This record gives sequence, C-alpha cells and structure tokens, in this order.
Amino acid sequence: MHDSRHVLVIGGGGYVGTVLTDELLAHGYRVRILDNFLYDHFIAAQAILGRPGVSLVVGDVRDGDAVDAALDGVTDVVLLASLVGDPISRKYPQLTREVNIDGSEDLFDRLDGRGLQRFVFTSTCSNYGLRETDEPASEDATLNPLSIYAETKVAFERYILGRNAAVDFAPVILRLSTAFGFSPRMRFDLTVNEFACIAGQGEKLVVYDKDTWRPYCHVRDIAAAVIAALEAPEERAAGEVFNVGSDENNYTKEKIVEEILRHIDVDVSFVEGGKDARNYRVSFAKIRDRLGFTAMHSVSAFIPELIDAVRAGFYSHLDRTREYFGNYAVREGISWSLNSTPAMSKPAQTSAAHIAVAPAAAAASSAASF
Repeated sequence: MHDSRHVLVIGGGGYVGTVLTDELLAHGYRVRILDNFLYDHFIAAQAILGRPGVSLVVGDVRDGDAVDAALDGVTDVVLLASLVGDPISRKYPQLTREVNIDGSEDLFDRLDGRGLQRFVFTSTCSNYGLRETDEPASEDATLNPLSIYAETKVAFERYILGRNAAVDFAPVILRLSTAFGFSPRMRFDLTVNEFACIAGQGEKLVVYDKDTWRPYCHVRDIAAAVIAALEAPEERAAGEVFNVGSDENNYTKEKIVEEILRHIDVDVSFVEGGKDARNYRVSFAKIRDRLGFTAMHSVSAFIPELIDAVRAGFYSHLDRTREYFGNYAVREGISWSLNSTPAMSKPAQTSAAHIAVAPAAAAASSAASF
C-alpha cells in the first residue's frame, strides 16, 4: 500500500487517465486530478468524484496558478495531458504546441524544489514514425516524427533529458503504444477500438495501408506501466525512456482485421495511399528487463469483448454523441492562448476550480477544496 504517496495525474479525466486513477487507488495511492476536460468529457470523471483518496482540480496545464494549486502537497506527478493524435494536432497546431511543449516545459520547471519523488511523462511510439525495416525499434532507435503531435512529444522528451541531471526529482519517459480497451471516457478513434466497433455495428470497414505495423497496448497495461515507473528503484528508472507495450501486440492493420473476422463477418475494403505513413514495430525488452513490466492484455482477447458490448447496445448512443468518443474537436473556449485576450472571459478559463475532495483525502492540502 502506498498511502504516503499522493500522485497528481494531469489529464486524469481522459481515456487513459480515468483508468490510471482507478488503478492508483486500487494500489493504495491518493490521487489528485488536474484536467480542463478539453473534449467536454466531464461525465467521465463522475464515478471518480467522492471516492476516498481522490481530489479533482478543474484547470489548464498552461495556467501556472492552477498548476501550483494542484501541486500543493503531492509527492509524484504523471503528465498525460496533451493534444493526443495526428488529426487533432493538425486541426489545432498552435494549441498543440502551446500545450504539448510550452505548457509541459513550464510544468517541468515548476516541479524542481518541491521535494517530489517521480515525474512520469507519457510520450508516444509515434515518435518512430516511418522505419525502413521491420526490426522492432528499441528506445535508442532513430526518431522520425511525421506529425505535429509526434514532433511535440520528441521536443518535450529532449527538454526533460536535457535537464534530468539538474532537478531534484526523478523523471521517467514512457513511450506508449497505441491504446485500446474499455474506459469511462471511451474512444473510438483508436485503431483497435474503431475497427471492432465498426464490425460490431455491422458496417463496412475501410482499411488504409493494411500492411503497416503498429504496436498496441491496453489502457490497463498502460496504467500498470505508469505504476511500475512510480515504484521502480530510482537507479533503474530515473532519466530513462521506456517503450510501453508487448511484442505480441505488434500488429499490421490486416492482422487486426483477421482477428475481427474470427468472431464476426464484416465487409472489408482494403485501400492503399492513406494519409498516415507511419510504419513501425517496437521492442519492449527494456521495460520488461529493467522494470519487470509485462503486459497482461492482448488485442486478440479484447476484440470479441468490444464486439459483444457494441452488439449488446452499450454504445447505441454513439452516433448522437460522437464528439465524446474521440479527439475530434476541443471544447469552446479552450483553444485560445492564455497569453492573448480570449473571446470568453479569461478568469472563467484560467481559475482552477477545486470541486471535489473525498473524505479520506481530507488531510491533503486545502488547495484541493473550497
């Protein structure tokens, strides 16, 4: 049990964040969430409110006052918050750079001198981009970012590594595989989730560039990797980069379709010449050997679970609430720069709202409550 550890999860209301919060609580950590609910996904945090050991701060990572309030009294920080994915970063390039680089760098600078133990940054295996070989990429492989999203992740990785020796806490970088799995803030703009959902709905599946490789990782395994990074001896984790996933979950898009066809008939059309040129397999030997991390969930086991859920009607409202189920567009008022005059009143956007403290967290800083 880790009741002496109080983890700030920035982006804790999102697809990975809600699952990570649940897992941290199960392991005995106290958790504070900082999230601005970029995609109007407030309902995802509903089940978290009032749970023992949890506090929720509504605020933006770019807002120094909100960050300082959220940091008060915590022992560790996990940074999930960013504009995640190529489509959303293309749509909002300025906001992507403000959040993924400027806001993240400012956050990192604010952490020094607070007596923190760990800072875990979730980067992405998209940093490998397009590889000329099918040989799995290790952490020291050449990075080849092909999108604004990956460029910002690479830039912040380098920022962290360039300052690692000068800070009084232990930074750890996790390059995540493409996520899949169930979450309170479910996403259907991720390959495995998207393909299985379409199949479960009985619709035609159009697949671009079927032979391109990508690694995948269940959200529960991503949460387990973050916890492994928090708990590992400092000499094994500090200043290190780890790929997160498993060798068996390296898949081409065609192989994902084959897994789907084992469970349900679906009309499939394969098309070449898609916009996404990424093609990479990834090695996960380092995180297994140094942190003892092994992924417990597989693409093959999850696909029939999601198909069954879709066919049972769990996502019958998908067409009516599409924006909730993916990173398609940010909530009105979010995209303006904190350094400029917004159309919406600035105080409403930048003032952190400390809206929930569970009873068991009453001993935590009053910065997390009214």
